[in-house]
Amino acid sequence: MSADQAHPDFGDDTSTRRRILSATTEVLARSGQSKLSLSEVAMQAGVSRPTLYRWFASKEELLQAFGVYEREMFDSGISKATAGLRGNEKLDAALQFIVSYQQSYSGVRVIDIEPEVVIAQLDRVIPVMRTRLERLLQGPNRTVKAATAIRVAISHYIVRSDDDDQFLAQLRHAVGIKAPAGD
Repeated sequence: MSADQAHPDFGDDTSTRRRILSATTEVLARSGQSKLSLSEVAMQAGVSRPTLYRWFASKEELLQAFGVYEREMFDSGISKATAGLRGNEKLDAALQFIVSYQQSYSGVRVIDIEPEVVIAQLDRVIPVMRTRLERLLQGPNRTVKAATAIRVAISHYIVRSDDDDQFLAQLRHAVGIKAPAGD
């Protein structure tokens, strides 16, 4: 049961829920999942602990809702970045979004704090990301292209390197498109 289904009586106060989920991002980046403190999340969100518990009865429920929240944020960003575009322009906008989304993580990342947790989650994340990217591709090799691009993206997330400036070019190469003129 999702947090929304478990708490239907809390009305439309999605701003409080979003503040809590956004604060969870910050706390996870500092502490990791295993040391996540609901008190720290409440303080970061500017809400009382009872308010946090009205929305999320447990750490597990908060983490489950956070996973959904992150996917929704990513999907919303991709949708906005690709709105009104077609073909390779849409694909390129999606790749640009992936790069900017990953590079927007500043400072400490969960992978730096709890690599085993992130690596375990990749089992679920990689197929979802690959399927979403594959929908934007055409041709007989689209499955391989999508898988390759996602592996490149995951590699850039897991291992910091000196080639961040080539990240977008690497993704474009993986899916077989050229940079737009002027790039």
